[in-house]
Amino acid sequence: MKITVNGKETTINQSTSITKLLQKGYTGMLEYITVQVNDDILSKDVYDTYPIKNGDVIEFLFYMGGGSKLS
Repeated sequence: MKITVNGKETTINQSTSITKLLQKGYTGMLEYITVQVNDDILSKDVYDTYPIKNGDVIEFLFYMGGGSKLS
């Protein structure tokens, strides 16, 4: 099945979950990532069970804290 992850087309098998996709490259950062599938934000509690479909566009969104330097 072909999907797009962060702008790159990739092929996965049908049993792949969002959690498995995240574990391939983002271990240790999972609490900082929000997942969007076809413009819908997913709740973390569905990462193991969300049915990924052929053609889905998945984006991993990273929220980082920061500040500004005041002069």
